[in-house]
Amino acid sequence: MDYTQILVKPLVSEKATFVKDQAQQVVFFVNPRANKIEIKKAVEAAFKVKVTDVNVVTKKPADKVRQGRVVGRISGCKKAYVTLAPGEKIEFFEGV
Repeated sequence: MDYTQILVKPLVSEKATFVKDQAQQVVFFVNPRANKIEIKKAVEAAFKVKVTDVNVVTKKPADKVRQGRVVGRISGCKKAYVTLAPGEKIEFFEGV
């Protein structure tokens, strides 16, 4: 897969900003079929940085329940917490 198919979009939230400041990590939504090695290569190719570690979190789809009845569906997703080497940064996330 090409890195444009692996990296879906960056995650910009309060927790992602805290992790970026404290642990030198950036967070991406990734393709559910991508593995850690592919994610690492995609980030290195797309942003020209050195990646030291990749942690992946998978959220499974679930039913949305209100008053005991199923009223919808919550989609699942796959997130990658990418740890950058010391001194590296992705300019896309600066100032966010």
